[in-house]
Amino acid sequence: MRGAEVIAHKLAAAGCKFAFGIPGGEVLALMDGLDKAGIQFALVKHENAGGFMAEGAWHALANQGHDAPVVLLATLGPGVANAVNTVANAFQDRVPLVFLTGRVDGAEAETYTHQVFDHQAMLRPIVKASFRAEPGALNAMMDKALAVAMSGQPGPVHIDVPISVAEKEQDERLEPTRIPLPAPSIPTPAALAEVAEIIANARQPVAIAGVDAVNAHAAPEIQALCAKLQVPLITSYKGKGLIDEASENSWGGAGLSPKADEVLLPALKAADVVLLLGYDPIEMRVNWRMPWNDAAHCIDISPVLRDHAMHRITHSLVGDVKATIAALTDVLEPQRKWSSEALLTAKAKLSTLFAAEAEGWGPASVFHGLRKALPASTVATADSGAHRILVSQIWESPLPRRMLQSSALCTMACALPLGAGYKFASPTTPVVVFVGDAGLEMGLGELSTLRDQKIPVIICVLVDRSLALIELKQRNTQRPNLGVDFEETDFPAIAKAYGGHGVWVEDTQSLEREAKAALDRDTFTILACRIDRRAYDGKI
Repeated sequence: MRGAEVIAHKLAAAGCKFAFGIPGGEVLALMDGLDKAGIQFALVKHENAGGFMAEGAWHALANQGHDAPVVLLATLGPGVANAVNTVANAFQDRVPLVFLTGRVDGAEAETYTHQVFDHQAMLRPIVKASFRAEPGALNAMMDKALAVAMSGQPGPVHIDVPISVAEKEQDERLEPTRIPLPAPSIPTPAALAEVAEIIANARQPVAIAGVDAVNAHAAPEIQALCAKLQVPLITSYKGKGLIDEASENSWGGAGLSPKADEVLLPALKAADVVLLLGYDPIEMRVNWRMPWNDAAHCIDISPVLRDHAMHRITHSLVGDVKATIAALTDVLEPQRKWSSEALLTAKAKLSTLFAAEAEGWGPASVFHGLRKALPASTVATADSGAHRILVSQIWESPLPRRMLQSSALCTMACALPLGAGYKFASPTTPVVVFVGDAGLEMGLGELSTLRDQKIPVIICVLVDRSLALIELKQRNTQRPNLGVDFEETDFPAIAKAYGGHGVWVEDTQSLEREAKAALDRDTFTILACRIDRRAYDGKI
């Protein structure tokens, strides 16, 4: 068996189903090995998009009860460099991405420099681990790589594969995995009892949850805890849907909107107990540092010890997030900490802040209109920018992983491939992509990926001819308008050129009609929504 086949079969045995990327001569054996192992390869137009497609597919598979890494494939040199952004995103957003790269053999690298640089040195700061494939140790290397990718906070691992190792027959045979993932663990009964007593004596506790709770599949446990205590839950954007956001206990997502903070941060300041349920503050903006008062108890349930120093923690319960929340809930007595009136008052304030425009058209009207027009099961993705802040407050998620975005790294050009990857792995799920005009232009080549892979997502592009969030920051700091405005692109024409359907939209009636029509189309649809250049002023 060739080395590439050993690597590929180990990935398949771990549950990997999909790989994304762009091949080069140095990774042809790896791509062939993936195919022979039953791992479906999808060609993209840029390695950055390949990594985000992989993440989208991972979320879709997780929603289907399949929890396994996804694969990004890149050739040596420029292929590896192109992927740095998406690998860094996987590291910060806790995505178990296996990054396979080709490389020249060590002896050859001593006298051959074309496209050669140290992949591992470049990637080590943004991966959980980097490995170099060596003959005789492929089974051991893959066991370690897969365990590292999936354990604790999941994340990317890098495997650099020399050409000779990939292409030559190996002496070692394929072996079963030898390194098991750790069994779920919970804190001691004494630690749980101490925390339960603090919660029992609390007058006004508030809970916050995030990406670690999503990765632990802890939504049912969080719902049970919040219902037993009748406490509100705030989530990071990545944690939207851990409680149905239409329920009275949900105060929705937070982290980027100063307007939402007007309601949420005072509630945290008034809390005497803060429950952190798989909450990683890497997703939050700067004014979420130290957001509760010094007298409050802060109980942190996390898979790893927090060392960020972004906020104060009084009680750390390190272990399996899902099992720990369940164990804590079991030892708590039912208590109504908040009245329904108090919970709903806060929800009403948030709803008012992000209502549709009174004049009937604008970005908020677009987001409300599409939420109304599209099925409740629709998965939404959002690119970075002003639109992301607004849609993350408006779009209600009934379940986790129904709104995807780059939450920690906040990188542009992620929404289209995230949505494409989700739809690729879950073809019957409606998917809508929210993106600004600059973000769509940054990754236009992936429209051909939608065409070639027959992925009929709906793309809602907000056309305001500006980097709106950056322009707003320019004005707020009394700087001149510089490098943020540009001219309009004919996105419907581009959609047609790439084999899709596109239409200009400038009112909610047309928006809802075109969105419903897009659901029945077998190709992608671009809804180009024209809005004013300063349409986000006062709204985020």
